[in-house]
Amino acid sequence: MDTATWDRAEVVEERIPFERIALLLQGGGALGAYQAGVYQALAEAHVEPNWVAGISIGAINAAIIAGNPREARVDKLRMFWEKVTAQATDPLIAWFAHAVEGDFTRRILNELSSFRTMFMGAPAFFSPRPINPWLLQPGAPGATSFYDTTPLIATLESLVDFDRINSREMRFSVGAVNVRAGNFVYFDNHHDHIGVKHVMASGALPPGFGPIEIEGQCYWDGGLVSNTPLTWVLNAEPRENTLAFQIDLWSSRGSVPGTMGDVLVRQKEIQYSSRTRAETDHFKSLQRARFALAGLLEKLPPEHAETRDAKYLARVADRSKYNIIELVYRSKNYEDQSKDYEFSRLTMEDHWRSGYNDAVRTLRHKEVFQLPQNSEGVFTFDIAYDGRD
Repeated sequence: MDTATWDRAEVVEERIPFERIALLLQGGGALGAYQAGVYQALAEAHVEPNWVAGISIGAINAAIIAGNPREARVDKLRMFWEKVTAQATDPLIAWFAHAVEGDFTRRILNELSSFRTMFMGAPAFFSPRPINPWLLQPGAPGATSFYDTTPLIATLESLVDFDRINSREMRFSVGAVNVRAGNFVYFDNHHDHIGVKHVMASGALPPGFGPIEIEGQCYWDGGLVSNTPLTWVLNAEPRENTLAFQIDLWSSRGSVPGTMGDVLVRQKEIQYSSRTRAETDHFKSLQRARFALAGLLEKLPPEHAETRDAKYLARVADRSKYNIIELVYRSKNYEDQSKDYEFSRLTMEDHWRSGYNDAVRTLRHKEVFQLPQNSEGVFTFDIAYDGRD
């Protein structure tokens, strides 16, 4: 990969005063290479998570990180993203890409690539079913999805050591939705024995991909309910000082659409990103109340502090502190509503580089690693809006 336009990660020398360092990976298909770039920067800076949680493509990246030793993780992420992205093999397309530069050219190339994915799938990931599901009998194999994700099984098994995940060296969580109940669930190595099906279930987005059966229950992509594992990690007990890197592939901020193509892009962005900001705001409010409650309980006279109600409230009160560091992929001008299924090698490298550079710029800000001193004990940071470099 060409690194000429990359910043370089600097090692974080000072001790990080957080017991929990969490990497939270949102869903977003082909955009997931951005998350791999972020992780590379964190690894080079020696900022290593002890909990990784993901949804959809984030679950796959999370499994590769948790399922490999530290020194192999970036290489295995690179192997995955090279496996599932296609090189431009048509000489005419290759010539066009080099001869005519600019957003218009890239938009055309991206459209060609997304059409390729629609009709041919993504190598080592998914392939189109030979018979359209609308033509099959109800209940027949392939009747509930357009693509077959069988190729992903071999890919994950070759890149992920599930014994390592189940050894709990690093906490690992992936979110999915129970098709029958409609309930959101997390498969977590603290209470589940994780296998390849749990990762695939988190990324089984209908109607493209069919449900994954686990112990008699069928599961779809967790992004149908919530596209971020933020709440699962922030509400985990016991509560600890937490540094959370929230890696979003969809931006909640955007302009008013001017075309139908813009409408489709903005619809996806709002649908898959809005909960991150809402959940962060809700957590801030909740944590401020926990802080205030802890202060009030400290002022109780001993005879009241030992009552049943006071002891119950003491379990709710909390003075743990949280830094929520948001890294959000910002779409290029030439990207449209197909950006999450545009699996070209050129675009993958662009996404990876963007994630790496955004993370490097973020890690330069010392406040990222400092315990917050405000009234709620929660600090949020987004380089695009809070950065000064």
